[in-house]
This record gives sequence, structure tokens and C-alpha cells, in this order.
Amino acid sequence: MSAFNFDHVYIIAEAGVNHNGQKDLAFALVDAAAEAGADAVKFQTFNAQKLAAKHAPKAAYQRVRTDENESQLSMLRKLELPLEWHVDLQAYAHSRGIEFLSTAFDTDSLVFLDKLNLPFFKVPSGELTNGPLLWQFARTGRPLILSTGMATLSEVEQALAVVAHAMYSPTEPESLSEIWHRWGSAEVLDQMRGHVVLLHCTSQYPTPAHEVNLRAMDTLASAFGLMVGYSDHTEGGLIPVAAVARGAKVIEKHFTVDRSLPGPDHKASLEPEELSRMVADIRALEQAFGDGRKAPQASEWDTRSAARQQVIVTRAIARGATFLRSDLTTARCGGGLPAMALWDQVGKIADRDYVEGEVVYGHE
Repeated sequence: MSAFNFDHVYIIAEAGVNHNGQKDLAFALVDAAAEAGADAVKFQTFNAQKLAAKHAPKAAYQRVRTDENESQLSMLRKLELPLEWHVDLQAYAHSRGIEFLSTAFDTDSLVFLDKLNLPFFKVPSGELTNGPLLWQFARTGRPLILSTGMATLSEVEQALAVVAHAMYSPTEPESLSEIWHRWGSAEVLDQMRGHVVLLHCTSQYPTPAHEVNLRAMDTLASAFGLMVGYSDHTEGGLIPVAAVARGAKVIEKHFTVDRSLPGPDHKASLEPEELSRMVADIRALEQAFGDGRKAPQASEWDTRSAARQQVIVTRAIARGATFLRSDLTTARCGGGLPAMALWDQVGKIADRDYVEGEVVYGHE
């Protein structure tokens, strides 16, 4: 079974539906993600007719940024990524040195994407509680990233139990209770480590800072012992960088070529320059983590010599005199006994004559 093996924070540039149904715009999004230095660009694959019922309402943020009188179905129809675009987009992404991903929202879309041999699947927050589809995601055997927006901790656990069932059973469960049969096994949890990543997420677009709750990422890591990350819908690039500082191994961030474009997700998306800055900040932060050992860095040795003080005499001292505490102080000299050694020199005999301010090198 394949597994995640990230040697750095994996950054997913979420194009989502920001292509607005325009092929040229979809390719421009691939370019922007690649130029920003993201690891992957991700779209969304769905059949609007299967995803939303005819009269399904839109979310509040969708009503604000699209025609408030149209149904969710009508909106989604305009945002479908045609199946025939996928292969070309995938090839183009690879030519730009970036991975192509897409999230499936229905079974047929999942089967289609599985044929593209994607490295892993991202399960969107809205489908975390969609047991049948989640089971099918897990049954592909591909590593999974589960987004947990809107979810309670118990719903996350239930989703993981569904994944665990699919990892071992070739047939769907016959009842809800059946998914729990393997969940308590240590073997299951061991199999999931490296195979499943949990993304903390707040499903509001944009997400206000007071609803981000980054500490919930810690809760997920502690509760399940799995790799965690963060799917961000805030404005700007600060919060994803903060999430990395708290241990996120995967970052997903919406982006667009132009935030003023019509559509439900543009407002909560970064523009290309902002995406580039966020990626650069995350990479810089990764370097800043270091290896944890507390020792002088290579660049500090010169400063260490110049900035630290050594022992000197406060007045002229004759050879054979006994050093008193009042005879000694410290100053930056670039060499000599370190300031910590001052006390040990009190009571020792000067082995030569000293002039005021001269460095002390130690005496018997």
C-alpha cells in the first residue's frame, strides 16, 4: 500500500472551481501554481446533476458572490471541469513540474480520476460524512487526505472507521455498526499512519480569524496519531504559515488569477503574487525550524568572538600580587579568559606585570 512520504510541507494550490468553466483560465491557473512554487494544483471534478438536487439552496457565501436567485445546481453546472480537459491539464501540469490533482464529488467522477493515476485523493469536507463515497475513495487503495471542515471529532473518527473498513473489506458494509469492527485494532492504526492525512479546516469563505481554531489541528493529531495539515479559507497568507509553525505537513490554499472575477470562491482566494509569497514564507519557515540542536551556527562564530566579554584588570597589577575581586572586570577583547572565569581568578597570583585594562589569560 502506498504512503505519503513528504520531505517538506506539501503545498496544494487549490484552483477548485476558479476556472469559471473556461479552459484558458484553467491552464492559466496551472501556470500560476507552478510559478508560485506549489507542489500541486488541484481542481474539482463533479457532475452537477448528481451533486445537487434541483432546488438545493446555495450557502450564504455563495449567494453573496453569485446570482442569489439561481439554484446551487445552476451555479454548479457553470463550474464543472469537463472530463475531456483533465488529461491535457494533467500533462500540462507535469510539464510545468507540478502535480495535477482533482477532488471527486460523485462515484463516476472518482472512477474517472482513478484512471488518471493520481498520487493520492483529497476527500472534501462536505463528503467526510458521505459514507458510501468515502468508502469508495478508500477502496481505491490510494493515500487519502481527509478535510474535516464542519465536522465534530466523533464524525472524523467515524470517517476513519469507514476508511479502515474499506482497507480490509472488498465489499461495502451491510450496516453502520459493521464499520467499527476493525477500528479498535492497533494494526489498523499502524496501516493508516502515512496513508491518511487529516486536514483541519473551517468551511467558511472567507474564514474570520476568530473561527480558524488552529489548536483543533493539535486535537486531531493527538486523538488519532495521524499526520495533520490545514486547508485554509482565510484572507491572506498569514494563517497557513502559522499552521505550518504548529505542525501542519500539508497546506491547501485557494487561489485565483483575479480575485474580482465572478464566482463563489474567488473572494477567499490568493492572487498569484500572494500565493508566491505564501509559498516562499512557508519554505523560509521550514528552513528556520532547523534540527533542534542548541549549538552555535556557522555564522555565529565570528559574532561570538566579537560580542562576548573576557576578563581584564581594572588597574595596574605588579607581578606576584594577589588578584582581588576589585582588580578584575570584563570587557570585549576578542580573546582571553571568558567572563565566567573571573571568579576563579580571585586569589590567584599575577605571573607578570599588568597595565590597566589588559586582558587576563589565566594564572596558577
